[in-house]
Amino acid sequence: MNFTIVILCLIWGFNWVIMKQANSVFPPVLFAGYRFGLGAAVLLAFYVYKRVPLPDKKDWKWIIACGLLHTTYFNIAIQLSLNEMSAGLTSVLTYSMPLWLTVMAHFWIPGERLTLSKMAGVLLGIAGLFLSLDVHWGGGFGAFLMALSSGMAWAVSTVIMKRKLVHCDNMQFTTWQMAVGAVGLYLYSLCFEHGESRWGIMPVIYIVFAGVIASALAFILWFRILSTLEASKASISLLMVPVIGVLSGYLVLNESLNPATLGGIVCILAGVWLVHAQKPELRKKNTMVNFPAENDTL
Repeated sequence: MNFTIVILCLIWGFNWVIMKQANSVFPPVLFAGYRFGLGAAVLLAFYVYKRVPLPDKKDWKWIIACGLLHTTYFNIAIQLSLNEMSAGLTSVLTYSMPLWLTVMAHFWIPGERLTLSKMAGVLLGIAGLFLSLDVHWGGGFGAFLMALSSGMAWAVSTVIMKRKLVHCDNMQFTTWQMAVGAVGLYLYSLCFEHGESRWGIMPVIYIVFAGVIASALAFILWFRILSTLEASKASISLLMVPVIGVLSGYLVLNESLNPATLGGIVCILAGVWLVHAQKPELRKKNTMVNFPAENDTL
């Protein structure tokens, strides 16, 4: 696992603590809108300062699709699921993303073959999540499907990025997909949320951290990782995010940490190692694949 992935997992893992605190002072989807709206504004300011050109006309439909899937739908699905299910089960279903992405990548991303070690690593990692997050089954079937679909939406947006937008500048793509997603979140909150926001110093800090660090900076890191690493390897590494979230909750919020959690962390680490421990000759073979034409369908 490279240094950039470690930094990303630390940021997104600690952000679980920030989001938990923020949900006590903001309507959840509105907070997500504030988060990604600020992130997009910061990136847009830097975007203008650096005079980064607008995306090509042919790329806009894919950028909009990624923004709606990865930012709008993903966050709404999580919040709706949390209304009926435990945070642990919601997290597990959301972070089933590496399983879906590993399968999708085999069919739609050139050079990313589905190997036995990859599949074993993903399944072991997800099993570790069940242990480490102390999952309890509950909630309606609709909420279950909603949480599961959040991971699928994340996987689909990643495939789109790897197939159609990998040539884009990281700043360019991140800025506009985040802006599109933020607009979707604001519209949903305006139509369906009715809670009040309680402003103060700490709520502002929550928005600044989640918007600038966990959105603007973190998403640039994520898309840069995707542009240089196999999607399956990048995604399985993100199983460390909820683990860091659990550990952060233990250290900052005094949440419990039991033997099952520690056992689950070991399983996740083993799963990540399995996916990254691909044999050199197989890795070389996987890269020697002819890329399809640009107008091929996904």
